[in-house]
Amino acid sequence: MDAYAPRVTQRRRIARQSLLSLLILLSICSLFLVLPSLNSAPHAHAEAPVQINAGGPATAPFVADSYYSGGTTASTSNAIDTSGVTNPAPQAVYQSNRYGNFTYTIPSLTAGATYTVRLHFAETYWSAAGKRVFNVSINGQQVLTNFDIYAAAGGANRAVVRQFSATATTSGTVTIQFSTVVDNAQVNGLEILPAGSAVQINAGGPATAPFVADSYYSGGTTASTSNAIDTSGVTNPAPQAVYQSNRYGNFTYTIPSLTAGATYTVRLHFAETYWSAAGKRVFNVSINGQQVLTNFDIYAAAGGANRAVVRQFSATATTSGTVTIQFSTVVDNAQVNGLEILPAAGGTPTPTPTPTGTPPGGTPNFGPNVYIFDPSMPSSTIQSTLDAIYSQQQTNQFGTNRYALLFKPGTYNVTVNVGFYTQVLGLGRSPDDVVINGAVDLDAAWMNGNATQNFWRGAENLKIIPSGGWNKWAAAQASPLRRVDIQGNLLLWDGGWASGGFLADSLVTGQTQSGSQQQWLSRNDQLGSWNGGVWNMVFVGVNGAPPPSFPNPPETVVNQTPVIREKPFLYIDQAGNYYVFVPALRSNSQGTTWANGTAAGTSIPLSQFYIAHPGDSVATINNALAQGLNLLFTPGVYQLNGTINITRPNTVVLGLGLATLVPQNGVIPMTVADVDGVSIAGLLFDAGPVNSPVLLQVGPSGSSQNHAANPTVLSDVFFRIGGAGAGQATQSLVINSNNVIGDDLWLWRADHGSGVGWTVNPAANGLVVNGSNVTMYGLFVEHYQQYEVIWNGNGGRTYFFQNEMPYDPPNQAAWMNGSTRGYAAYKVANSVTSHEAWGVGSYCYFNVDPSIVADRAFEVPNTAGVIFHDLVTVSLGGVGTIQHIINNTGGPSNSSTTNAYLVSYP
Repeated sequence: MDAYAPRVTQRRRIARQSLLSLLILLSICSLFLVLPSLNSAPHAHAEAPVQINAGGPATAPFVADSYYSGGTTASTSNAIDTSGVTNPAPQAVYQSNRYGNFTYTIPSLTAGATYTVRLHFAETYWSAAGKRVFNVSINGQQVLTNFDIYAAAGGANRAVVRQFSATATTSGTVTIQFSTVVDNAQVNGLEILPAGSAVQINAGGPATAPFVADSYYSGGTTASTSNAIDTSGVTNPAPQAVYQSNRYGNFTYTIPSLTAGATYTVRLHFAETYWSAAGKRVFNVSINGQQVLTNFDIYAAAGGANRAVVRQFSATATTSGTVTIQFSTVVDNAQVNGLEILPAAGGTPTPTPTPTGTPPGGTPNFGPNVYIFDPSMPSSTIQSTLDAIYSQQQTNQFGTNRYALLFKPGTYNVTVNVGFYTQVLGLGRSPDDVVINGAVDLDAAWMNGNATQNFWRGAENLKIIPSGGWNKWAAAQASPLRRVDIQGNLLLWDGGWASGGFLADSLVTGQTQSGSQQQWLSRNDQLGSWNGGVWNMVFVGVNGAPPPSFPNPPETVVNQTPVIREKPFLYIDQAGNYYVFVPALRSNSQGTTWANGTAAGTSIPLSQFYIAHPGDSVATINNALAQGLNLLFTPGVYQLNGTINITRPNTVVLGLGLATLVPQNGVIPMTVADVDGVSIAGLLFDAGPVNSPVLLQVGPSGSSQNHAANPTVLSDVFFRIGGAGAGQATQSLVINSNNVIGDDLWLWRADHGSGVGWTVNPAANGLVVNGSNVTMYGLFVEHYQQYEVIWNGNGGRTYFFQNEMPYDPPNQAAWMNGSTRGYAAYKVANSVTSHEAWGVGSYCYFNVDPSIVADRAFEVPNTAGVIFHDLVTVSLGGVGTIQHIINNTGGPSNSSTTNAYLVSYP
């Protein structure tokens, strides 16, 4: 139904009463409606750019070094790789530099005018990160903190650019100061470019400074409201009045008089002021013919009615100097409230980190450990690269190398063996866009078929046609398969034990054979058939699931997935532009998101991401987030000396190649505000040597907002205490916000590796849930020293839980909870009145002292609203005892009877 039908109907009655006079009036007014307000037209900026070759001679269009004080010059003949930079300077600019402590003061600018400052760098002397570190300030405001050229560029002799916005002083100058932290500050080139004028339009409404009255449109109808609009979730919101008017229907804005070929930032402002539920208004948006929003729902994106939300894109003006923005209805009416077309620097005087995602058609600077394959490459070349990486990573369980292997759409005749810290990703919009004829295999040859330590890797968004009919994925924890189309059979073991695992949003046309897999979660899949089961196999929202039969065989089946948003993923369009796709929230779903075509959701251009590299400071990352950018971590290990703060609703934080965050000096590495719709995916939080109170906190203490319409989702987020070295964290994950969804989480206090021991890698609790209506799919929590899961919030749901109690209590006295022997793995607080769990298992292996007893695995209040389905406990090898399964019911699991099962409680 048309959201504004009553108003339209009323206008039609008026039209019928006064048709003749209206036609005369329209014929006169039409002469003016096609002409936009002259006051809103952007003005060309005639001022010439300032482009300086720091430390070197003139190399057009850059002039010889000038306007500097301090510092020394140097040059090199090294060839510089500029492929990761948009609009690079000439090669010669990167081959000269000014270094030391120095300042550039650019004169003769227009006082009060906004300029884009582009700083060009290349590390031509040092061959490792950390050797050159410095700060940069513009007009006294620090814009780069602890900047490391080598780390930012991903290596030596590679160009990197950082871009900012600056306002000329009253004397018409911009001052850029370089200050050494380690060795010498350095710059290779500087550009001070006129930023031009912004176009800001109040869609459907009158002028409200600095927005001009509605103009440059064709089609659509206007509406307004007096509703108060919540703009707290938006960075740099428009005035309140902008969100209170709108243009709706099918319509187009064509912005004229721009600089042909110049890049602009397009900011679209929205607020849902009519509908009070998601799904009522859905539409697409294209810019210059390129669709940038697909099935966009204002209510869902903003997290409710009368809440502002902004979507930001990069666009290049056509040869005629225009940017065209088209709005197309899917459900009800497309709508926009305000539009801003800003010079690429952002149009504000705030220092802005350059989104290092690359503009249309360019290859982003993903750093040295991302390999992008193209079907035009020889298969032998691709195979050689894959084999070399696998050879390095096959046994590299606690190493620091991280890799992402990206396949552009097309067909490949290769076998991809997936080692530690390796992520294999198809870059298609659909899994079927990338076809692997061969295999994407995870084997356990390095442990003679024992796959119980095949951690930290993954494969996503691929069609696999296994050459032998079987694709092997002998996985343990933190090794998910997502969005794969396997045209054949799937084998989940390699002859020995396996301890996985996770499969989601995937199709397997043949048989999935679990073999020795001890436990497994399949969610929203389509399976040809399933065979096998050891202790705990759970199927949620799966077409083709086996019949429920726990405990013999141990299959738990839940027909529908109550609420889920699939993990965001990277893709590339036909023009070579990179995007991150955020799938839409689904309720009561079954099967894959892509069974009937491309999934619903939102495409975010990579230009809206800050692409982080190891060595980037927390200040730089937080500055990018504060400017409204999303965050993409390239593969590597990030040593964090502060907290990354996620404060904006709908922020996407996506890691490639198991990007690893290590806190220093006991800081909390990441916090999320109590806001809607944050997506955190593909990260490993690794505790540092000084105890952190928590590794990831979602919502501050006392969070109370309802996020049911747009929940925060944690996908493939992993935690580690020890193993790669002694680490400490009191709690790994604390969830204070309501309605959070966890989808494949492994929280692990290490039982092997380096820095392991009862007092060496201490960690009390894995997961603490204080929020209400929190849902977990695939929750793996192991070896913590007290309650491993503490659930304090009502309405919690867990679909699949796997646990191992700590192996290493030195004796019973060291592991007592008051008078209770040991700690339950999963504790539901006594105050909780509603909680439900399906397919939960806890195992013990007290190898330091096999006489140790845990009185129970699950500890819950005895109330009608707290319900558990399909529980299992196991004494691994009969080493140690779990006396009861839940409270004082079920069990024991011990040397005489290793396995104990319970179908339901109470």
